[in-house]
Amino acid sequence: MADEDSSISKSPAHRIDALAVLPVFFKLDGKRVVLAGGGEPSLWKAELLAASGARVEVFSQSFAEGFQELAASPPNGKLVLTARGWTPEDLASAAMAIGAFSDDAEAAQFASAARAAGVPVNVVDRPAFCDFQFGAIVNRSPLVVGISTDGAAPVFGQAIRSLIESLLPVSFKQWADAARRLRGEGEQLGGTMDEKRRFWQRFTDLALRSPGRGPRPAELDELMRSPEAVTRHPIIIIEIGAGGAEGLTLGAVRTLRSADDIFFDEAVPAEVAEFARREARRYPVRRDADSRALANDMITAAEKGGRMVRLRMRAGSDAGPDDEADLLREAQFSVVVVPPGYTF
Repeated sequence: MADEDSSISKSPAHRIDALAVLPVFFKLDGKRVVLAGGGEPSLWKAELLAASGARVEVFSQSFAEGFQELAASPPNGKLVLTARGWTPEDLASAAMAIGAFSDDAEAAQFASAARAAGVPVNVVDRPAFCDFQFGAIVNRSPLVVGISTDGAAPVFGQAIRSLIESLLPVSFKQWADAARRLRGEGEQLGGTMDEKRRFWQRFTDLALRSPGRGPRPAELDELMRSPEAVTRHPIIIIEIGAGGAEGLTLGAVRTLRSADDIFFDEAVPAEVAEFARREARRYPVRRDADSRALANDMITAAEKGGRMVRLRMRAGSDAGPDDEADLLREAQFSVVVVPPGYTF
């Protein structure tokens, strides 16, 4: 598609900017985790690890108030208290190792022993000895949101957590639970990967339209009984104003997340493209792109049956003639142009 007459830029279309850390979600159910230290800083880590289903083995000469109660009734998993200091042998076969120490010498010794045993290690409040970090958490399990500032500003991270807590309905836990159950339905969700993805798009649209409640069984049955027909989807042109990502409405974000193909002006802020699925095909549009060449490229992609979104910068308040949209309509495509801030 990107030949010499194409509107598509040959510059790389990066799907993500550089990351300070890699956010991952570690399955700990039934796995052994070593926690060295029985002070107050260790107590929350013990509860967090147990909530994740781990068998948490805590080694310490003494234990802060709350440990015995937590061991008697953990939120999940199991908590075992051992009244002695840790040894390198304790780290063998552990899934991860957490330490809380008052001096760097023991912290360094623990980190070195964990790495020698091939165990990822975290030392509380000592990032120099850590292979990974704990972030702030928003818990709507199985929907879990993690927030990290790479240790630069923990208080800021907690403030972001509070903001997300206020925006993320508690009912999303029920929707995520329903999604986990539906994963086992296999062919009932669609016979191909595209059909399954369209099912999940409809499921997600329903969840976002119903933030005040969980899913109803009849609704889920209807979603499975009524697969979306394969059709020629409208081409959505989302105009980006001076506010960038701040000017996107919920409808624009939802549309962008469902896109299979995204044509975007090179001047579109990177944070706008961050709303798209990582799997979406992305085509950066040259600044000097010819309208007809661009329309032809978009038509070639859209005729494959996917969902097409065009992101373009809005030049001033006067939209003027829209050659792109007119050419797409000439090719018998339905086109929806979404100005900045427009609700749809």
